[in-house]
Order: sequence, then structure tokens, then C-alpha cells
Amino acid sequence: ALTGPGSVRADDAPPIAVAANLQVAMEEIATAFETDTGETLKLTFGSSGNFARQIRQGAPFELFFSADEQYVLDLAGDGFTRDEGALYGIGRIVLVVPKTGSSLKADGSLGDLKAAIAEGRVKRFAIASPEHAPYGRAAKEALQHEGLWEPMQPYIVLGENVSQTALFATSGNAEGGIIAYSLALSPNVMKIADHALIPVDWHAPLNQRM
Repeated sequence: ALTGPGSVRADDAPPIAVAANLQVAMEEIATAFETDTGETLKLTFGSSGNFARQIRQGAPFELFFSADEQYVLDLAGDGFTRDEGALYGIGRIVLVVPKTGSSLKADGSLGDLKAAIAEGRVKRFAIASPEHAPYGRAAKEALQHEGLWEPMQPYIVLGENVSQTALFATSGNAEGGIIAYSLALSPNVMKIADHALIPVDWHAPLNQRM
């Protein structure tokens, strides 16, 4: 139990696996929790697919916040979790572009991205790895929806998770990228990048489960 009496030494803090899209929100939640209870939490951020694999291999996480509920449901079905957990949110993806130095517009229809490919305005474009990052899979599906997945292949830079992808997409290392709406709304990203929501029906639902 995370809310038991007394304080916990940092060494004894419960290890919690958190999908990268939740980094900003979860750090705020953890700070508030520690202030309220005196309990310390040990947060590890990364891709949901990698966490699911680590849990199967015996990683000692006590909670798992997944950006794709299927990882949790599969773990539950195979006996790795106490139950099927709870739905805590539904994710959205955005096109994000740096405020300075990018040739792209923050256009959620991806129309400007399509024009940019034809005009040679794109050199690098960041998404999370579709293999194990749910937001990367959603980005791939959105690009496929608009017939852009194949044309974009020479330009795509893969992030290990969506948090790393946000760094790639906003730091000037790429013209832009597709990241989690939650990260695009973080103060640090809002200062340096513009974003536009991509239609929710262009990709499978990002149902998130803990």
C-alpha cells in the first residue's frame, strides 16, 4: 500500500513504472503525494512495451502505468498482475514543431507535412518507436492514414519513447515530430514549440491502464 502510515526511506520506496507520456504529470503527482503522506516514490519513465517485457522478466515494479492498456491486460491474463487494473486516461497525439528554425507548420491535418515532403522542406521528423511505444504506433497509423508513412521513411528519426521523441522534435534536431498531447502541453515544450491535434480517428484509441 502506498498510503500506509509512517515514512519510507528512499531505498525502500515502491518502484513504479510510468509510460513516458506521463512524465510531467506524474512528477507533479508524486511531489504532491510525498508532501501529503511523507512517503517517497521511485518513478521510472520509459516505453510501455519495454516495461511489460521487464515485468515478465521479473522486474520488481509495484505499479505500472501503461500508455496502451493491452500490455496490462496481457500481463493480467498471464498472471503477472493482481488484476486488470483501471483505465486512467485516453491519449491524443499532436504534430509539434519548434517555434524557430523549422520549415513546418503546426498543422494537425498533416497537409503541410505532405507539401513539405514534395518541396524538400523535411530533413528529419521524429516519432517514437512503433515497435514498443504506443505513441509511436499511433503516429505511424496517422501517417499511414494520410498516405505519408512510406514517403516519410527517409526522414524519420525514432525515439526510444515519446519523451525522448519530444526532445528530438523540439530541440532543433528535427523539423518536427508527432508526440503525446500531454507532453506538448508541458511548460518546457510550450515555450519552444507549437502543436496541433491530429484527428483521434486516424489511429487506434490510446486507452491507458494502470
